[in-house]
Amino acid sequence: MSNMNQFYPEISPFNDFLFDVDGQHQIYVEQCGNPNGQPVLFIHGGPGGGCSTNDRRFFDPEQYHIILFDQRGCGRSLPHGCLDNNETNFLVADIEKIRQHLNIEQWHVFGGSWGSTLSLVYAQAHPVSVKSLVLRGIFLGRDLDTNWTFSGGGATRIFPDYWQEYLDVLPKGKEQATTHAAYEMLIGDDKVLAQKIATAWSIWEIRCCTLIPDQAFVDAATGDDHAWTLARHEAHFMVNDCFLSDNQILANCDKIKDIPTAIVHGRYDIVCPADNAWLLHQQLPKSSLVISEASGHASVEPNTKHHLIAATQAMLSLQC
Repeated sequence: MSNMNQFYPEISPFNDFLFDVDGQHQIYVEQCGNPNGQPVLFIHGGPGGGCSTNDRRFFDPEQYHIILFDQRGCGRSLPHGCLDNNETNFLVADIEKIRQHLNIEQWHVFGGSWGSTLSLVYAQAHPVSVKSLVLRGIFLGRDLDTNWTFSGGGATRIFPDYWQEYLDVLPKGKEQATTHAAYEMLIGDDKVLAQKIATAWSIWEIRCCTLIPDQAFVDAATGDDHAWTLARHEAHFMVNDCFLSDNQILANCDKIKDIPTAIVHGRYDIVCPADNAWLLHQQLPKSSLVISEASGHASVEPNTKHHLIAATQAMLSLQC
C-alpha cells in the first residue's frame, strides 16, 4: 500500500501531572496536541504496560486533545509496581476521575489488548462519557483468553520453541507452567528468581506479538523494569480473572450498543486470537471490524497502524 498511514510527528505534552486518586495511588496523566481539540483518551495495554511516546502519534495533534495516563503501579505512576488496591473497577474509577478533573464532558476512547478490555469495561460503566471507541487486539478477559497465552494453551503450540525457553527458567519447568504458579514466584521473597521469571514471561509474550520477528521491539518492551511491572501486573490480574465476572464484557454489550466502535484486529494475532474481535463485533450493531492482514498483535505493525490511524481520522467527523 503506497498510501499507508504513518505516525503523526513526535510531540511533547503541553501538561503532565500526578493525580492522587485514593490517598495511595498517584496516576501519571499527560495532555498533548490541541487543548481545544476533540478529547481522546489513550488506554495502554498489559496490564502493567505503561504509555510510550509513540502512543501519542495515532492522533492528529492539530485536531485532538490527546490524554494519556499510566495505570496504577506502572509507568510513571506511583507507588511503582504497587499491586495493592489495583483492580479493574479501581482503574475504571480512575479514568472517570481523570475525565471529571479535566472538565471533559465526553471523549473518544482508544485502547488495544488489555487497553481494549479496560476501554470496554469503562464504556459499559459510563456510556454517556464515551463518544466513540477505537479498539485493537481485543482481549475479553475470560479464562479461555488467559489460558490461551499463559497456561500452556494454543499459543504454546504455535511457538513451542519460545514457550520452552520460558519453561526453562521455571525451577520445576512444565510443572509450574500455570499463571498461578508464576504469580506465586513473581510476588515471592526470592527477588532474583522473581526478576528472572518476569523477564522470561515478558519475552515470551512480546515475541508472540508481531507476525515478523522483531528483536528491537522485544528488547524495548522487556528491559528489567518494564518486565517487572508487566509480568507482575498481568499475573495479578489473570489469577483474579481480571476482576471481571464470567463473560462480563460480551454479556454487557447492550449498554454500549449505541456507541460508534471501530475494531481493528491482526489476522495472525497469536496473543489474542481474532475470534475475540469477531464475537465482539457481532454484539455491537454500531461497530466496524477490520481484520488487519499480514499482522499480529502489535499496534505498530504497518497494516494495523494504518487502520488505527484511519479510524482516528474517521472519529473526527462524528457529530456530538
